Amino acid sequence: MHTLRSGKAIEPVFRGTNSELAAYFDASEKYGWDMNCAIAANATSSGRITQEAWDFLSSALLTALDRDGPFDGVLLALHGAMVTESFDDGEGALLAAVREKVGPDVPVCVSLDLHANVTDQMAESGSGLFSFRTYPHIDIYETAARAAVVLRDAMDGKIRPRCVVARRAMVDGVNRGRSQDGPMVELVRRSLAFGKEAGILDVSVNAGFPWADIEMAGPTVTVTHDDAADRARAIAAEMMDLAWDERANVTVPLLDIEQAMARVAALGAGDRPIILADFSDNPGGGAYGDSPNLLGAMIAAGVKNAAFGCIADPEAVTMCQRAGVRGTVTLPIGGKVDPALTPPLVVTGEVVGISEGSFTLQGPLSSGLRGSMGSTAILRIGSIDVILCSFRLQTMDPAVFRSQGIDPEDKAVVALKSAHHFRAAFEPMAREILIVDAHGLASPDLGKFEYKKVRRPVWPLDL
Repeated sequence: MHTLRSGKAIEPVFRGTNSELAAYFDASEKYGWDMNCAIAANATSSGRITQEAWDFLSSALLTALDRDGPFDGVLLALHGAMVTESFDDGEGALLAAVREKVGPDVPVCVSLDLHANVTDQMAESGSGLFSFRTYPHIDIYETAARAAVVLRDAMDGKIRPRCVVARRAMVDGVNRGRSQDGPMVELVRRSLAFGKEAGILDVSVNAGFPWADIEMAGPTVTVTHDDAADRARAIAAEMMDLAWDERANVTVPLLDIEQAMARVAALGAGDRPIILADFSDNPGGGAYGDSPNLLGAMIAAGVKNAAFGCIADPEAVTMCQRAGVRGTVTLPIGGKVDPALTPPLVVTGEVVGISEGSFTLQGPLSSGLRGSMGSTAILRIGSIDVILCSFRLQTMDPAVFRSQGIDPEDKAVVALKSAHHFRAAFEPMAREILIVDAHGLASPDLGKFEYKKVRRPVWPLDL
C-alpha cells in the first residue's frame, strides 16, 4: 500500500485523522502559521528505495525550501528507518540536506516512528526528534503535536532546541517497543519524568528496526534540550543502561505453526475469535505478505468459520476475476516472490467476492486514513474466507475485512499478517491471541540473517 500527495492536495486527505500531518495542520491553525506543504508519501516496508524514487521525493522537499522560502521553521513527519540505494541512513541524508538549505539557526523538528533507527546524523541535523511512545502507535497525532509545540517556542525565540542520541551494542531490545508491558513501560515512565526537568524538552525511546542491515540499527534514546547538553547526555545514557539491562526481556511468546494449530484445537469453540498473527510474514516488517504457510496449516487442520487476511498475489486475483463471483477455481496462491522461502499453495475454492480493495481505517491506529489493497478477491476454501489482494499491506485494522463483507467478530478464527499493530483494534474482540512464526522473511529470529553492515559485536548476534 502506498500513497503520494503534493501541495494543496495533502491537507484534505489528512485533516481529522490520527496522523502526524493532521496534528501539523491543526498546529498551523492554532498558532497562526502560514504553512507550506511540499509532499506527503508513504509505502509499506520493503527493500531499498530506488534512486529514482529518492531523487523525486527529496527534490520535492528541497525545491520547495528554495522556491518558497525563507522559512521560520520546518516540521517533518518521517519514519526513521529509511534505506535508499544511495544512503544507508535515508533520513539522516535528508535532514542534512534540509539543514544545508535552511542554515544552522532555523529550527527543524521531526516526528518519528518508535521503530526508527536514529543515527548520529539525524540528531545532529534535526533540532528536535520526537518519537511515538506507544506500540501499537495510537499516539501518532499526539507525538506530532509535541514536535509542533517545540517548533512554536523555537520560532518565538523562547528556546533553541538541540538533540542528542545514545545507543548501546544492541540491534534489538526493549521488547521490540511493546508499550503494554515489559521494559518499554518503565522507559516511557522515566522519559515523561525526565521531560519535566528544566531545559529538557523531550525524551524519546526508539526500539529500532533490526531488519535493516545498517551500521546504527537498533534501540536508541533521544533527548531534545534547550542549552542542557550535559544533562541530556546523562539522561540518554541512563535510559540506555536500563535498555541494556533489560535487553532479553520479551513479553510475547512466539509459537511455531504446529504449536499454534494445537492451541486452536485445544481452545475449541467459543463466542469470540482466536486471532492468529503471522509475525514472520508481516509486510510492516518488510516481508512479502504472500506466505501461504499458515493458511495451509489451517486448511490441513480443518479449521472452521475462519477468515484470513491477506495474501498478496495479483496473479491469483486475476484468476479469480476471470472465474467471476460464484466461480470455482483451482490455483496456486502465494509464494510468488520467493518460492524457495515460502512455496505456493495449490487450493480449490469458490470466489465469493471481487472488489477494488479500498477501505477507511477505523482505528484507533491511523483512524480516518484511506487504504487500498488494490484489486481484491475473496476465495472461500472450505469454510475459510481468504482475502487475496494485489498490494502488500499489514492487516492491522478490521476495516480490511469489513470492507470485503467479512465481520471478524463473527468468525471463530481470524488469521492476519501483522506483528503487533493489530492489537489496537483486534485485541478487544479476541478470545486469545497467538503470535506465529510461519517461516516468512521477517522472522523474529535475527540469527537467520547474514548481517554485513551493522556494527559488531552487537546483541543478540554476538553478545
